[in-house]
Amino acid sequence: MALSALLLMSLLFALPSHAADTVLLDEMTWTEVRDALKAGSTTVIIPVGGTEQNGPHMALGKHNFRAGALSARIATTLGHTIVAPVMNYVPEGRISPPSGHMRFPGTISVPQDAFENVLLGAGRSMKQAGFRDVVFIGDSGNYQDSLKSVAAKLNKEWAGSPARAHHVVDYYRAATSGFAQILKSKGITDAQIGVHAGLADTSLMMGVDAARVRAELLKSPPTPEPATGIVGEPAQSSAALGKLGTDLIVERAASAIRQAVAQPR
Repeated sequence: MALSALLLMSLLFALPSHAADTVLLDEMTWTEVRDALKAGSTTVIIPVGGTEQNGPHMALGKHNFRAGALSARIATTLGHTIVAPVMNYVPEGRISPPSGHMRFPGTISVPQDAFENVLLGAGRSMKQAGFRDVVFIGDSGNYQDSLKSVAAKLNKEWAGSPARAHHVVDYYRAATSGFAQILKSKGITDAQIGVHAGLADTSLMMGVDAARVRAELLKSPPTPEPATGIVGEPAQSSAALGKLGTDLIVERAASAIRQAVAQPR
């Protein structure tokens, strides 16, 4: 029985597989991942999103949709890069009594240590598979310190090996301060841009997938955050504005990853 299993595995490793026409790990078979690694695709992006309220006009999965789609664009821009599944369970505030986004139905929050341990396990899994550069990018600001901490722990653990972990904060900076500068250059005010579910946030989502935004609700007059969860004014949001932001995110994140991967081991 053991000999039969050994022969089967030998055949599987010997058989050629078709090249995967995707950068998404979830869509690949294990033999396609193996062959991609052999062909030089040794960088993997682990995108982090989150499931949280985004006002009455925008889907709860905003961060997940954006992180997944933009990571795929970044991987395509870089070449030889694979994208792991989006991490969509993240710390979002105290559950009971609720704080932060947990005040609104639909938000999901997990403890910080659980979140970081899942990312550590994901990073170790990617190293075990054969990836040399494990890149963490996050679409939200509330866990950037955790991504930095996880990357540091993995690098300490992997010292002496060719594997490296990278927290690429340039993705988030481009999505926030970088995109805000573009919007201000077009005469859009800080009050409109906002910090959550406002014009910037909503436009980025529309630039990725406008179907995730309830366009008929965009024209509602500004209301206090406790009532809607919105900090900003999304009324003038558009996919055209969002594309300016998404292009900036892809450009800056790809550049930062290139630099990180090129660093001496």
